Amino acid sequence: MKVRVLILAMMLMSASCSLATSPTPTPIPTETPTETRTATIAPTVTAIPPTETATATSTVTVTPTITPTPTITPTPYPTAQATVGFIFDNWQLLTVPKDIITSLSSPMLAFINQNDRDNVPNQGTPQPATGLETLYYVQPNNPGGRIPVMQLAASTNNQIYISANGRSVAYFKDGRDSTTGQTGGLYMMSLENRISGRILPINSLVQRGFFSDPAWTRDGTRLAMAVATGYDIDIFTIGSDGADLKNLTNNGSYDIWPSWSPDGSKLMFVSDRDTCTSWIPGDANACDPAINTPPIEGSVVGSIYLMDMASGETRKLTDEKLSEPPRWLNNTTIIFATGDPTLDNPPQRHLWIEDINVGQAQEVKLADGSDGPIRLSEAWAADGSAVVYQSVSNSTSEIIALRRDGTLIGRTSELTFPRFGMSASWIKDGSRIALGGVGGQCPYGARVLDAAFNFVTRGNPPPGMCNPSYSPDGAWLAFIGVNPRVDGRVDVLVANQNGTGTANLTGVLKGTINLIGWVGGS
Repeated sequence: MKVRVLILAMMLMSASCSLATSPTPTPIPTETPTETRTATIAPTVTAIPPTETATATSTVTVTPTITPTPTITPTPYPTAQATVGFIFDNWQLLTVPKDIITSLSSPMLAFINQNDRDNVPNQGTPQPATGLETLYYVQPNNPGGRIPVMQLAASTNNQIYISANGRSVAYFKDGRDSTTGQTGGLYMMSLENRISGRILPINSLVQRGFFSDPAWTRDGTRLAMAVATGYDIDIFTIGSDGADLKNLTNNGSYDIWPSWSPDGSKLMFVSDRDTCTSWIPGDANACDPAINTPPIEGSVVGSIYLMDMASGETRKLTDEKLSEPPRWLNNTTIIFATGDPTLDNPPQRHLWIEDINVGQAQEVKLADGSDGPIRLSEAWAADGSAVVYQSVSNSTSEIIALRRDGTLIGRTSELTFPRFGMSASWIKDGSRIALGGVGGQCPYGARVLDAAFNFVTRGNPPPGMCNPSYSPDGAWLAFIGVNPRVDGRVDVLVANQNGTGTANLTGVLKGTINLIGWVGGS
């Protein structure tokens, strides 16, 4: 029995050994690693990425072609400019005659004398320029009583802006001229406190291509100016004491040519805001320069807007688009022109007048249509009842006076001024009109007509009459007189209402004379 058990045990052990060793032939796993290595078809697998990479590379190459950076992100136009900060420096205490304020109670003439050579005994001897100019005020009945208001670098030229009452002066100094030792920029001066100082460190009064005269309120207490700010042009105002600076039109549009109503209660300006709400990238409804071209000098800019200074309310006055500044006639009436005889085809220029309370612009032209399509060098009667202008067509040129309703007052072709070559002035009560040339081109002597457009005076040169201007009280007629017999000498002359009884206010001065105009009085 034990033997059987033993044999049985041995048989079981043998079977279990066979079961344990039967996997031995499983060196097949060895084959698997081998195939795994072979399957290391890594080269094959890696070969695929290169192909894909090549494809990707070609895609990348296309990208620069599709996205020229300048096209997708164009440089904004108009180009952003750094906003110039207003400063108050270069202050000076001026020496001004004490009686100048008293003298300004009556009308005075302001003029500039450039490169004067008072100390040169022989004017026939060539002399170097002094590099200076002097601003003078003079009473028309006292030629010897010229008052030197201030001395400036001659590079200032006629960039001098005086309030109607004569008590405040703004002027631009060219920073390249160090004759007076001051830094360039826009300055202002008050005759009340005799202090002068720089308020704006700019290199030019041209802002984004537009020249805009700084404008004083009639009483000289506040100055308005157009200044480029980033992407647009805004209108700022500042007090004559350098305080209370305000940006009145901070809205992203081009706002230019500010002017105050005579009583200072309203500010008129021209803006493109009705065609472009903003030129500032990122603003809601900002204009795309690729579609909307920003205004440029000489082109149509925009419409007239009016700001009420008490309420701050701004409203659009007219739908007509302007390419030149409008002007005030009185507190309720403005005048302006549209069209451009140098760019329009056919050439044209239209005259308009508008009562700001009514808000309806009226074109002024001869009712029968017999005047030319180009109306130039207009001068309005103080009450807006009539206008005189140069009427030009391709074949004719004449001077026409008409009433606001288009009724003809009179016309003459006796005076053949070149285009843009005439200037005119109405006396305050409308009883006289003086006609003259401009820019030193003064072919006629004093020419004065009455209210019916009949000649009162037909003066012959010398001197030739340029830029005639009646005084605010109507007592005097001032003009630039050119005398070709004395080397084309230019002087400031005054006469009576009819242009006769002439007196020379600058005959003893030896520099170049530029007339600015009447200041002071009522």
